[in-house]
Formats: sequence, structure tokens, C-alpha cells
Amino acid sequence: MMTFDQNAFLIIFTASLIAISCGLLGVFMMLRKMSMTGDAISHAVLPGIVIGFFISGSQRGLEVIIGAGILGIFATLVIDWLRQKARVQLDASIGITFTLLFAIGIILINLLAYKVDLDQECVLYGEIAYLPIDLWISDSGFNYGPRITYLAVLNVALVGGFITLLFKELTLTSFDENFSTVMGLPSKTVNLALMSMVSYTTVSSFEAVGAILVVALLVVPPSTAFLWTKKLMPLIKLTCGLGIFIALSGYYLAYLVDSSIAGMMVAVSGVLFLASVLIKGKRPKFTFELPRSKNGLSLEDKQL
Repeated sequence: MMTFDQNAFLIIFTASLIAISCGLLGVFMMLRKMSMTGDAISHAVLPGIVIGFFISGSQRGLEVIIGAGILGIFATLVIDWLRQKARVQLDASIGITFTLLFAIGIILINLLAYKVDLDQECVLYGEIAYLPIDLWISDSGFNYGPRITYLAVLNVALVGGFITLLFKELTLTSFDENFSTVMGLPSKTVNLALMSMVSYTTVSSFEAVGAILVVALLVVPPSTAFLWTKKLMPLIKLTCGLGIFIALSGYYLAYLVDSSIAGMMVAVSGVLFLASVLIKGKRPKFTFELPRSKNGLSLEDKQL
């Protein structure tokens, strides 16, 4: 039987990993002014989850993640098409896409999977307190520990590898998509890859913390860090640090007042952001140095 300290460590450690994964992606989503696309994806993937469940018969099957990922990419394409081809404003295209797909998901639940337990407690709020009893047990009976913790470690590895591999491309396309296209970078491909990673991370984190906290971790830590630093790398590091602090303080505050852990983490992140706004008052300009041009001349530093 696990002690309180063991349970606390597992919950805080897993929540910190999820916060880091979401925060790393959230930085580039924020720089693209697409932070709420994560919210759209978190709702738009519902049809994919239902279809994946209908195929696999399990809420934890690989088909569920694949289906949700495909719907996330589809939602991104629809949002981009509405914005560029139909000339619909970004906020309107996001609202139209996620409400339509979410409604389709609800209809599919009623038609195909009406017996599935998808209540507001597990989908919207999440309950990471159940993590220590959601164990990965082999066929031979060996207990490997909490299943979600392994998934969170995998997510950090995948997101970290993705950002490391495409750091230059993500930076340039986040700053100026037209400029990066002129430099020969596949802007649309990079954007699609980022949205695909956001879709995967969002869906795989639902079980542990729920949609509300996933969206909060995508948006609030990068926005808070943006009030304190003007450089990209410090912004990324501060975002990760804030995510860990939110997980740690949110857990212990929830324990003290006997409240929802995920809900308290969201509350802590909101308080941190409001405090930062009051202290800093004015948003700093964001700068980073662009690569040198082919003729060897240094390109002028740009500001957001």
C-alpha cells in the first residue's frame, strides 16, 4: 500500500511532466497567436475518440489516440481553410470548427457509444488523484506502476524531441510565416506538424487531468512567462518552471482544502498570471535573433 508521500510524488511528478509538455507546445502556439486552437482541438477530437472506441471497444486503445489525432489535424485544416480561403477571422473560424465537431461527437456518442462513461468529472475536470490506482499490470501480474506516468514521460520525450528537431523552423514560422516561406521553409508542413503534436498531447493528457487543465497548461504558463522575459529560450525555460510550480503548489493547496487537484492547479495558474500582470503592468517586446542571410549579412533583430 502506497503512503501519502508516494502518492503525492507520483501525482506531482506526472502533473509536472504534463505541464512541461503542454507548456513547450504552448509557447509556439502563443507566438503564432493561436493559443485557443488548443481549446478547439480539445473539443474537436471528440468524434475521433468515439470512432476509435467503436473500433477498438476500449477507451484506452491505440485506435482512440489515432482517431483523435486525425480529427485534430482535420480541425486544424478546417480552421486554416476558413481563415485563408473563406476570409473568416481566426477567432470565428476556431469557434465554428470546434462547436461543429464537438456537436458531431455528442451525436456519435448517442448513436454508437451511448453506454460509454464520458461524464463531466472525467472529461472536463479530470481527476489526477486516481493516478496511483490506475496501474500498468502485465499479463504475468507484475506491477509497473501508474500507467499515466509512463505516458507522461513518453509525451515529454516526444515533445522535447520534436521541438529540438524543428526548433529553427518553429521559431521562424511562429515569428513570420511569409518570411519563413521566402527563406524556403515549408511553413504549412511545420504548422501541420505542430498541430498534430498538440492534438496528440492534448488527447493523451485527458485521462489524467481533463480538458480544462490541458487547455490551461497550454495557454497560461507561456502567457505568464511572456510578461517576464523578452527572449525565446528564457521564455521556454520559465514556462517549464512555472508548470512545475503550478503542479506542486496546486496539489498541496488542493490537499489542504480537500478540493479538486486539477481545478486547484488551474486556479494557481490564474493567480500567477494576474499577479504577473499587476507587477509587470506592461507586456515586454519579444525579440530573437534571426539566422544570417545567404550573403553573410546579419538580418535585423525582429520584435513581436
